[in-house]
Amino acid sequence: MRGWQVERRKRTRHLIELGGLVVKAGIVDLTADDRAIIYGAMLWMADKLKSDQGEHARALWAEKGKEAFADEQAADRPSVSQAGQVRI
Repeated sequence: MRGWQVERRKRTRHLIELGGLVVKAGIVDLTADDRAIIYGAMLWMADKLKSDQGEHARALWAEKGKEAFADEQAADRPSVSQAGQVRI
């Protein structure tokens, strides 16, 4: 496979993963898949990150995202109930 093909596949996978985050966050359903709303929200977020409040927003959003990933991962793991049986 040529180098440009490898790079193109990497970029495509990256873009698909980013799109998956938009779906996972519920943005598609909440906006009825309105691309203008989604794009506008992303532009607002970019402006916020460029502002004097950017570092605060970055820290706040990073923490919220990490918690959501951890909660999701915990929900995927079987847990042991008090009776000692595995719950899924």
